[in-house]
Amino acid sequence: MPTILITGASGFVGGHVTREAERQEADLRLMSHRRPVSGSGPRVVRADLADPATLRGVCDGVDVLIHCAAQIGGTAEANEAVNARGTAVLVEEARHAGVSRIVHLSTASVYGRGTYRGSRPEELTRRPGSPTSRTRAFAEDAVLSAGGIVLRPHLIYGEGDVWVGPGLARFLRTLPGTVAGWPSLMSLIAVQDLAALVVATALAPVRALTASVYHAAHPEPVTANTVLRAVAECTATPWPEGEFTVEQTRAILAGNGHPPAVLDLLTTDHFFDSVPLWSDLGRDPGDGFASAFRRAAPWYRKTLRAA
Repeated sequence: MPTILITGASGFVGGHVTREAERQEADLRLMSHRRPVSGSGPRVVRADLADPATLRGVCDGVDVLIHCAAQIGGTAEANEAVNARGTAVLVEEARHAGVSRIVHLSTASVYGRGTYRGSRPEELTRRPGSPTSRTRAFAEDAVLSAGGIVLRPHLIYGEGDVWVGPGLARFLRTLPGTVAGWPSLMSLIAVQDLAALVVATALAPVRALTASVYHAAHPEPVTANTVLRAVAECTATPWPEGEFTVEQTRAILAGNGHPPAVLDLLTTDHFFDSVPLWSDLGRDPGDGFASAFRRAAPWYRKTLRAA
């Protein structure tokens, strides 16, 4: 029975990873900085990635490290402290303790802006454009240098989401029109499915994993139109009748404080090939976005309409 340490155990993805790991035969240790961790069974480790001294010994006796914690947004210094320096210290602790596997939850945002159509990690070059994505790329390097595995999801949705659903809801309430019907393709994954992939990667036999970096998404991409309509329905937001060009939309969004990256995301393809991960783990990706989002819809409906 392996001992697994999960960082960011009280976070959006980390919480789901914890619940998935609790279904396995494993001894869990849950690392959290401030927020309480649900459940009283597993051992809770209080440590702060921004404070290297608190990380001393956190990996002692650990077989597998699942690193979900990350600083998203905030100051450049906060991102550097948590994502870059904090992860480097954590990985060094794991090395010192003899941890046999490190699985790091990263992000496809390390590629920066661009158009992506079904590429695999080895075919792409990282060009991070923000303090968050840049320092998360540094975190990847630390993990990979220790022989770890990096998973890069793109958009993650489901219960507990504070980024994708809420961000698109604000976007819909701001823009009174569409752009060419929103045809761009996007890679998404339900948070429960991502959690299952993370834990399966952590526990997979060495011979099963053929790469050190994987994209983690449902293999079937979804159009921006489909995603926006699903969010509109959950928020009872009327579907706009207007039609704008990209330039007109950019001006409208800029006047309302929306970053240009949101429009880039919705008007250019961001589709990443994730088949190798599902194949190596021998898992069926199951139903696509429509079914998975339908399961999450009651939570979104309650949360987003109240926002």
